[in-house]
Amino acid sequence: MSGHLSGQRSQRVVQLGLVGQGIGASLTPAMQEREGRWNGLDLHYGLLDADRLGISAADLPALLLWARRLGYAGLNITHPFKQAVVALLEEVSQDAADLGAVNTVIFRDGRAVGANTDWSGYGRAFRAALPEAVHDRAVLVGAGGAGSAVGYALLHAGAEHVAVVDADRERAAACVSRLAARFGQDRISASDDLPAALAGADGVVNATPLGMHGHPGSSVPAELLHERLWVSDVVYFPLETELVSNARARGCRVLPGGGMAVGQAVGAFELFTGLAADAGRVEQHFLELTGSRRPANPAVSTALPSTASSTASVTPAAS
Repeated sequence: MSGHLSGQRSQRVVQLGLVGQGIGASLTPAMQEREGRWNGLDLHYGLLDADRLGISAADLPALLLWARRLGYAGLNITHPFKQAVVALLEEVSQDAADLGAVNTVIFRDGRAVGANTDWSGYGRAFRAALPEAVHDRAVLVGAGGAGSAVGYALLHAGAEHVAVVDADRERAAACVSRLAARFGQDRISASDDLPAALAGADGVVNATPLGMHGHPGSSVPAELLHERLWVSDVVYFPLETELVSNARARGCRVLPGGGMAVGQAVGAFELFTGLAADAGRVEQHFLELTGSRRPANPAVSTALPSTASSTASVTPAAS
């Protein structure tokens, strides 16, 4: 049954869910359920929207217990619960501990185990789309949760240096401190001067909400872009953000936000099910869901490896 869509009911049922606020438009349920069918699973993925259910971080212990008792294989966790859930888990992967954030909880052998596929999802897409850029100097615009994950991915891949730019200086400093503890003080720093930071960089990543529907604009002025820069965005609603469009017009190599979204989904699927996902197939489904004619990852499908070997193992974090 594996490897093709089947109308027969699988013997293995997998129940998953997403916990967060304002998640009604999430593409995750469709992507996970489709890939589950291709792998011969009877996979069901539901939304546990905090706004609709009226739950807060204080309700997370009860929610985790409820999911475990109902036989859930796991939960994806998104804003604003990625940090709050960490203390409620019996184990977390070392990378999730480094980031202080979990976006994937797996229920295994009576234990709740946390992982982070934000950074690994971005890293997978980045290595596939821009393999020649993994050792470059980069500017990271945005030091929130997404920014920290992207910074982690860039440094883990081998970036020589990452300069973090954020309007909130305290947030930038906190991001730098967290990542420096893992990768070293000499490889990451904060900057208040975007033009100066870009002058000494090979690429730039937008990890702010600017560019998404309802948040028009670009975190990087068009006049600062040039063809020697590679340009990446984590926003994927729309895929063709103002930053991405401007970068293409100036001849930059580009990695749109869809690559990270696909990488996250693939990594979570493999952690939840123990089965290898077909990243190219997930990407194609993502493009269908978004109505895009452009690949979410310019390297497309075949360049994205199965994450079975590249997703960080889930082991107890060092205290």
